[in-house]
Amino acid sequence: MGKLSVKYLGLDLRSPLIVSSSRLTSNLAHLKEAEEFGAGAVVLKSLFEEQIDHYIHTIPDSTGYPEADDYISNYMRSNTVDEYLDLIRSAKESLSIPVIPSINCYSSGGWTGFAKNIAEAGADALEINVFFLPVDRKKSAAESEKIYLELIEKLKKTIRIPVVVKIGFRFSNILNIIDQFYVRGVSGVVMFNRFYEPDIDLNKIDIVPAKIFSTESEMRYVLRWIGMASAQDIKIYISASTGVHSGSDAIKYILAGAHSVQVCSVLYEKGLKYLVNMNREIEEWMDQKGFTSVNDFRGRLNYRNYSKPVIYERTQFMKYFATED
Repeated sequence: MGKLSVKYLGLDLRSPLIVSSSRLTSNLAHLKEAEEFGAGAVVLKSLFEEQIDHYIHTIPDSTGYPEADDYISNYMRSNTVDEYLDLIRSAKESLSIPVIPSINCYSSGGWTGFAKNIAEAGADALEINVFFLPVDRKKSAAESEKIYLELIEKLKKTIRIPVVVKIGFRFSNILNIIDQFYVRGVSGVVMFNRFYEPDIDLNKIDIVPAKIFSTESEMRYVLRWIGMASAQDIKIYISASTGVHSGSDAIKYILAGAHSVQVCSVLYEKGLKYLVNMNREIEEWMDQKGFTSVNDFRGRLNYRNYSKPVIYERTQFMKYFATED
């Protein structure tokens, strides 16, 4: 393994850069490109809970929303569960880097038993992206979080491969929920997922999807929580996600404590070959600073190791706005 090699979920990665779940990881040709251009691992395009439910004949006849029903029906016709399992098998036969399937889910329902099929297909780990929005004002935060914990408990009883949970930043106590994952046997967390958000078209006076690709400016809230989470006294792997558009962005996340960095939006713009540039940029920076391995600098600036940890807290905000002109 080279100087960029890292451990993630107990797996050996030749680079901290992971191509995250997207259309770029939906077929074997793209996966081979990702490996060729230096990816440390790949997360396959997500399989949806609705697809699995349909596969095991438990999906309701209708969601009550015709457009959603049509979407799910069309999606499942062109993206079958069997094809997904075949992709896992083919990827494992063809690639030397870890292959991590992804499930996009919203409940802790009966679909979790299907995780065994994924493990048996040869997956190195399983990433769970819980797309759950707490819209019931009568339900407490603890009740909402229970969905995550029940899901994890069911999965850990079903499979032995590492489980990593991709979470959002809207928990009332992010550090506590990560600790709850850890004590239930979760190997890692991805911080953070990006829910599709709404926007308003003023000309049409209608709700439209907001921009789905990330920007570098979105790193600011991710950096803080990775810096805090990586400083906790628990051994859980952290993968950074959102706002990674260069090798420099990846370095920042690793300095904050991330074990790996997931890349997506910039690869849509510049192609999978851009991974070569990102890896080169990381290596050149390491050479300049005298680091011979990623572990030499990982977490150097997290909440525990940084000499001024108060910068992660509200005090810095107060200091900035209290300064006189």
